[in-house]
Amino acid sequence: MLVRTARLVPLITSSHLYFSHTSFVRQIFQWKLRGTACTAAAFSRTLKTMEPVKDSQETAVPVTDPSPTTTGPLAEDLSPATSDTPSDEKTMTTPPVGLLPGETVVKEGKAAILFPSANEVFYNPVQEFNRDLTCAVITEFARDLMAQRGVKVVVPGEKDRVVVSLSEETNEADAQVEEKNGAEEQSITATVGEKCDRGIHVLEGLAASGLRSVRFALEVPGLKSVTANDFSTKAAALIARNAQYNGVSNLLQASCRDASMLMYEMRGKKDRYDVIDLDPYGSPSCFLDAAVQAVSEGGLLCVTCTDMAVMAGNSGETCYSKYGSISIKAKYCHEMALRIILHSLDQRAGVYQRYIQPLLSVSVDFYIRVFVRVFTGQVKVKNSASKQALVYNCVGCGSFHLQRMGKRTVNGKHMKYSAATGPPVGAECDHCGQRHQMGGPVWAEPIHDAAFVQKVLSAVSGNPSRFGTSKRIEGILSMVTEELEDVPLYYTVESLSSTIHCNTPPLLQFRSALLHAGHRVSLSHACKNAIKTDAPPAVLWDIMRCWEKANPVKREKLSETSPAFKILNTEPKLEACFTIREDANPQSRKRHLTRFQENPQAFWGPKARARSNGGGIATNLQDKRKKLQNKRKNQITDSSQLKDFPCKKFRQGTCTHGEKCCYSHNPEQTNEEKME
Repeated sequence: MLVRTARLVPLITSSHLYFSHTSFVRQIFQWKLRGTACTAAAFSRTLKTMEPVKDSQETAVPVTDPSPTTTGPLAEDLSPATSDTPSDEKTMTTPPVGLLPGETVVKEGKAAILFPSANEVFYNPVQEFNRDLTCAVITEFARDLMAQRGVKVVVPGEKDRVVVSLSEETNEADAQVEEKNGAEEQSITATVGEKCDRGIHVLEGLAASGLRSVRFALEVPGLKSVTANDFSTKAAALIARNAQYNGVSNLLQASCRDASMLMYEMRGKKDRYDVIDLDPYGSPSCFLDAAVQAVSEGGLLCVTCTDMAVMAGNSGETCYSKYGSISIKAKYCHEMALRIILHSLDQRAGVYQRYIQPLLSVSVDFYIRVFVRVFTGQVKVKNSASKQALVYNCVGCGSFHLQRMGKRTVNGKHMKYSAATGPPVGAECDHCGQRHQMGGPVWAEPIHDAAFVQKVLSAVSGNPSRFGTSKRIEGILSMVTEELEDVPLYYTVESLSSTIHCNTPPLLQFRSALLHAGHRVSLSHACKNAIKTDAPPAVLWDIMRCWEKANPVKREKLSETSPAFKILNTEPKLEACFTIREDANPQSRKRHLTRFQENPQAFWGPKARARSNGGGIATNLQDKRKKLQNKRKNQITDSSQLKDFPCKKFRQGTCTHGEKCCYSHNPEQTNEEKME
């Protein structure tokens, strides 16, 4: 037992990882109830590892797999990972970790995570796609970075990549010489689960149960260290146990620190992390300043935002206070959210003479996820102003225009910077006569690196059994590669049709009309029926006018002040052709890839925030949701029915109506309302 305690101590690095007197007495009381003898050795182990003493006879705990989308990996992949050391050495370095009462084993990818039944540590099975995609992106990032260091990464199940030369002059002898030289340059190989001396340092700032970090250690090759940090002492203790349970204690180190302070302390050039992953519950804005400083030169920064209500336009003032940008409630709000977080990252990096290069930005389910590289360069930082833009959005017809914040002019070998001129719109919209609302600034440059996305897509497609959500990753990345890089934001066919009150044209016909007019067009992964095009709004409305002539609306019912009346009373300058073209249907749509997945189960979305007392979700939460749904549709017509609802003022002790109150003063009913 003493040997095991000595091995657990280095797993947790903390500045405030301790037990209070009250919590310790409570834990001693729990041990007595379980009938476990509290020996001196157990007392020492508790103070150092915060792990309660196991029962002498452990009961079997059920193993659950909460993700319905996972296809189910192989049995050997689900077992705790082991290193290539001898069997006796493995027994000493990774002793078995017992399950505590109420714990279950959550299996995802190659990791098996011990998870408490109470909501003390946050975990959401919905974000399996997020974790799978992150493993795939970090793997390709590590492959490129390790190749520069002379190390070749090896991914299980991945076939050797064949490099095809298009030159006819290259003969077999030259090919063999090149292959031999490449083998000499990359004689060192890095595999998953093994520590690489030339490997990368990874930090997960808000690790919770440590599932993501454990998966990094088990599935991403070329790692030197993985730091899984969480401010919660219970989470940090669980991370240490999960690292030992999966046999990755040689790579993964648990930390119980404030994430911002930890990153601020690692700002030195020699101490920076190669990869920083931030996946907070809500907004990551308070961590961005430290993150852009703590990531290494050319390092990878992975950021998740789940506060979509703020970033999608419901609270523009809150969005400005967090990200320095005004969000707009429009059809393109999800892509605008991506550009808002990229703007915020670039703005904070510019303070320290650094700039970002987006590799991949996706809007999925209820959150957005961006992967950017951070570089240092005073000259490149000057380009930052010209990469940002304000958005002018018409409140009537939904037409939008972008206004760059800065202007770059090439003057021989020099670059001249000046303020941009504008605005690009008048006081009223040229199409419908309505006013504009202004949002932003947002990132106006490409949000993806097409070459890097293609590498990730090829790796996932060539090894589909590696991830449980490989089909969805392939579908979304395929759409990303088809998007127009230099066209910010998008329209939707439904919104254009709704503006003029006509039936919606088929997607392929509308895309074909744009192609016949000589413009480029693509779909967007952020919205199902999105239209990204370089065509100006005037062309879009001309196409809709031509469609309305073939499918007329009742103009006598249109108000003279409505946007539809003014748009339809203008003759089109373009004669649209709706004949379907072959190139109007993208490959991802032809191949029927999984692009916009339906929710596999009810209440598919964000989960409750973890609580220190393990409160979590009440058992009757579903009943409460049903009770509050459609409460405005099923309005109460009889005042006697109000007696079924508790009086809020009575609960607060401020009701002065007494028995004449139309609401219930039943204490039991009031207590039930509190429990909910």
